[in-house]
Amino acid sequence: MTGLTDAFAFHPELRDRIADPMTSFMREITVDMLRERYPQLEATLEWVHSDSEREATRTKALAGRDNDDLWIFAYGSLMWDPALRFSEVRRTEVDGHARRFILLDDAARGSEGAPGLMAALDSGSGCEGLAFHIAAKDVDTETEILWRREMIGPGYEPRFVTARIDGDDIEALTFVADHDADVIRPDLSRAQQIECIAQGEGFLGTSRAYLANIVSQLDILGIHDADCARLLRDVDDFQAASAGKVGEN
Repeated sequence: MTGLTDAFAFHPELRDRIADPMTSFMREITVDMLRERYPQLEATLEWVHSDSEREATRTKALAGRDNDDLWIFAYGSLMWDPALRFSEVRRTEVDGHARRFILLDDAARGSEGAPGLMAALDSGSGCEGLAFHIAAKDVDTETEILWRREMIGPGYEPRFVTARIDGDDIEALTFVADHDADVIRPDLSRAQQIECIAQGEGFLGTSRAYLANIVSQLDILGIHDADCARLLRDVDDFQAASAGKVGEN
């Protein structure tokens, strides 16, 4: 692994399925930029981490790893829009964790009146996704960008996990559910999850599109996530039923 001249050497099917990191909106995201572009988010953005708080978590997470290459495990939107300069992408699996829709979102994929729902990595039987390799020379710059995105506010905790690539174990950085954060809601019923995903829309788009992108990206890799596929069908059924009720009025 690594030392490749083509980041997509192992997965050419992803070449047109992953956004160009250098032109990604997520690469430029800051709290100040969000406040300027989306004034409706002012109340929501009161809960964000300060720059110093965010940087402290990055320093702690990466302590002792100076001059090391880095693998990042992606299980949600990072799979199609990592916004990171990477030298290799590989299909991978992390044991002991699962992709769960438990992060209530009232900004990116939802609003205060109709919150959306996003994925967080939680305890479970296993989670398949992608691993992105970051060269040592790029780690500081790229993780600063990553932290502005994933650690904008409470919700996730950075953690190193063991990931498996073609039978080989690697250590990868990922972001797991922070159960001390109010936005992490494992108590939501199935009906509530479906409603949030069906109705949530924020400055990055709809929760339904987010879920559909996960299913689609996994399908390209030959990965069938039964839970995500079933949830998407349930959301589509909910939306169809809701549209039918509107048509009857």
